[in-house]
Amino acid sequence: MRIRVYYEDTDAGGIVYYANWLRYFERARTDWLRAMGFAHRALADEHDVLLVVRDVSVDYRRPARLDDELDVDVRPVAARRASCTLWQSARLAGSEDVLVVAQLRFAAIRRDGRATAFPRMLQLRIGESLPAAFGATTGDIQA
Repeated sequence: MRIRVYYEDTDAGGIVYYANWLRYFERARTDWLRAMGFAHRALADEHDVLLVVRDVSVDYRRPARLDDELDVDVRPVAARRASCTLWQSARLAGSEDVLVVAQLRFAAIRRDGRATAFPRMLQLRIGESLPAAFGATTGDIQA
């Protein structure tokens, strides 16, 4: 996903404010899910499933600045019936130099706050998107 850094994203020095990286990663995750056919609203309305971030670890390596264009990636690395671990990164557009890396786990809950499994088709789609190197973790997604 391509994102441009706007004035509102930066601190007084013109550098992306640390918390805004989480917003960029959230947008990329939302679009990744939507590309697989699972919009947040539909998951809630049709399946009574909300996706929530359970934990996140962020490594801020280099800053981004006002007007930079960023490429934000989403890569699933492990999945279970009710949670998924992602590796997300951001780099300057067209560059291989990673600016920020996050490992994040999101989980499925019902509107009442109780844990629940992902809808079966979402489980399958996440499993299909796991890299072959992590193939052993796809067994966690069995019904």
